[in-house]
Amino acid sequence: MADKKILFISYDGMTDPLGQSQVIPYLSNLTKAGYSFTILSCDKPEKYPAGKAYVEKLIAPFPINWVSVPYHKNPPVLSSVYDCYALKKAAKNLQATNHFDMVHSRPGLPTLVALYLKKKYGLKFLNDIRGFWADERVDGGMWNLKNPVFNWLYHFFKRHEYNCLINEDYAICLTYKGRDEIHNRKNIPGQPIPLEVIPCSVDLDLFDEKNIDQSLKAKFRNELNIKEGDFIISYLGSIGGWYLTDEMMRFCKNVGDRIPHAKFLFISPNSNDIIVAAAKYGLNAEKLIIKQGKRHEVPLLLSFSNYALFFIKQCYSKIASSPTKHAEIMAMGIPVITNSGIGDVAEIVEKYNAGYVVSDFTDPTFASVIDKIIAGNPFDKMAIRHGAKDFYSLETAVERYRKVYDKILK
Repeated sequence: MADKKILFISYDGMTDPLGQSQVIPYLSNLTKAGYSFTILSCDKPEKYPAGKAYVEKLIAPFPINWVSVPYHKNPPVLSSVYDCYALKKAAKNLQATNHFDMVHSRPGLPTLVALYLKKKYGLKFLNDIRGFWADERVDGGMWNLKNPVFNWLYHFFKRHEYNCLINEDYAICLTYKGRDEIHNRKNIPGQPIPLEVIPCSVDLDLFDEKNIDQSLKAKFRNELNIKEGDFIISYLGSIGGWYLTDEMMRFCKNVGDRIPHAKFLFISPNSNDIIVAAAKYGLNAEKLIIKQGKRHEVPLLLSFSNYALFFIKQCYSKIASSPTKHAEIMAMGIPVITNSGIGDVAEIVEKYNAGYVVSDFTDPTFASVIDKIIAGNPFDKMAIRHGAKDFYSLETAVERYRKVYDKILK
């Protein structure tokens, strides 16, 4: 039997880390089950030239084609309208030559194109919700509802979210809390609608302390001025938006006041923002280590960590969020310091004894966690890694996707 042809549409570029960690690994493994793919993505012009060859190398061994259209940031709103037009035009051209069996879409603008393809050409539609997209724009401060344009956009995409849920052939959600929220919506006919939970996954071979090049680690240790006795708390990823930079910096300041040999490693591209936020809370710049690591360098950089820190805004949209960083941190056997109200994270940390969860960001709460840190690390690295394998493994995610694909297309 010939491969079933799938069009995968993503507004995230394949030259972005998310495309390389949360799209290509899934699709490349799904080709083993008799599916071939065309990826249609929006890539940032500043990243596309440098990353194009690397992406092509990743997909070369598999029946995966990749079509990229440029991502536009400005002017606001109009640039997104143009990007949606470009995605739709490219999708129509691809459909004319490929005659796809299904469209698998990430949230936001790609779902506008996916729903069009379903209605126009009768394609099966897999709605990979990932998160409550319109609410994320509001909660992350990108759409101010007092602005009539953003207010209109929000309500337009909430209606569109509903239309996707009643027209899709199947849905994917990142969290059990998100699934329950969707299944509790009384205005959706046929509840509970078909919906599979597939958290963000991790490449357990890449994020494995045993596979780290120790000579390269020694080189990084020297470059970053990390001494053997330093106590390292790390943060992985961009800051701002939903990530609570001020609260994290205040926590770091409190740690630094009580643990003199503590240093804070930010594996992030936002160096200036980090320095400004640290100064705001009186955190000594000498305690900051900032490094923008390439994907293959991230496990090595994380391996310096005694703990990893991330605080995320507690809001409606985040009940559907599965932070990729959490999967990667756990795979390295590193305990986290994080907050409740973010998808299933608190339950995962508790189930696998994988760190500390705070319910608020007050100084007494911070002091309680720091007391525990000073008392000694009670966590088992291998048990935490086993938790990542149990909950976040790529193999489990691919198998769940395969079952959904088979249900839709058989």
